[in-house]
Amino acid sequence: MKTSTGRMRPDAVLVQAVIAGALSFAHLHDLAAAAGQDGWKAWAYPISVDLLLVAAWRRLRSEGPSRLAWCWFLIALFASLGANVATAGFLDLAHPPAWLRFGIAGWPALAFLGGTLLAHSAGDRVPVLPAPAAPAPAPDVVEPDPAPEPVMPADEAPELPAASPPAPTPAVPAALVDHARKVADDHRARTGTQIDIDTLRARLGVPAPMADAIAAQLT
Repeated sequence: MKTSTGRMRPDAVLVQAVIAGALSFAHLHDLAAAAGQDGWKAWAYPISVDLLLVAAWRRLRSEGPSRLAWCWFLIALFASLGANVATAGFLDLAHPPAWLRFGIAGWPALAFLGGTLLAHSAGDRVPVLPAPAAPAPAPDVVEPDPAPEPVMPADEAPELPAASPPAPTPAVPAALVDHARKVADDHRARTGTQIDIDTLRARLGVPAPMADAIAAQLT
């Protein structure tokens, strides 16, 4: 463990944990080897027991007490403690009993089941949100009847403005009418159609009212 000066200082609790873990690891290895699990398989058993013990303890620390976590914690603790006691001379490891061989052979499936159940924690599930409540219907608003329009007496009724008289027709000189007739004849000779008012106004250069008056005299 590091101190404030950055130097390593031995921690008695940490040293004790390392020693206890090493002894338990060795006892589990010896028990598995005595039950017929030789080679790398004998080394895998203590790893499996310790990992299941840590997973159950982590579940208890993170999510609080639960029957599932306590169950697998006690199973892993019993396997570790049983191996420590069995290797202390209570069993003849040179001739292990049949129930010990059976338990060692069935441990991998049991540890896999426990690890799977602990890994798929209920806390990892996405919570299902309740459906939003339907909004309350808006209250019916009763609109008041519109007030009746007051009826004015006939003598007080406003007088409507009289229609404006039509604009007077501008006077057209006879010379301008003769010139317009020549322009219209020339247009009919070139195009074969009667000249329209817009073309006539453009050719004569007169305003629209006078062009209408000239066109009326040409018909």
